[in-house]
Amino acid sequence: MLKDAILKEIDKNSKVTAADLASMTGTTEAEVVKAIAEMEADGIICGYPTLINWDKTDNEKVTALIEVKVTPQLGLGFDKIAESIYKFDEVDTVYLMSGGFDLTVIIEGKSMREVANFVALKLSPMEAVLSTGTHFVLKKYKEHGLPLVYESGDNRMAVSP
Repeated sequence: MLKDAILKEIDKNSKVTAADLASMTGTTEAEVVKAIAEMEADGIICGYPTLINWDKTDNEKVTALIEVKVTPQLGLGFDKIAESIYKFDEVDTVYLMSGGFDLTVIIEGKSMREVANFVALKLSPMEAVLSTGTHFVLKKYKEHGLPLVYESGDNRMAVSP
């Protein structure tokens, strides 16, 4: 129960202090620190990434979602090919999917050309890869449960018949 409460809080705010978590959960700071250390050792807590709205910086980034159809390997299924893909430095996320394709690969690059080169030179030539479909993100509105744009009044003109 303590671990679940800690996970729910740090999932919303990874900067919350052990003292604050202890206060929220009615336990001691030492117990919170111990529980977090155990969850890190067990691979439950895998990291503490920061959500950055790159559109508000001078750094140009392009995000692409790549649909990948693959041939699963005998006895290993999709895991071995997924591992081969997620080991590329360019790859941010890999998901096994249901539906018309097998894996979703999410990458970020400096340009569309960089993403295209990754797909053409690294991903597509892999033996198990049958086909790919690349989609570029045009604008991010919400990520990891947090809005990246803020509501401003609807400034559109009314449409009249």
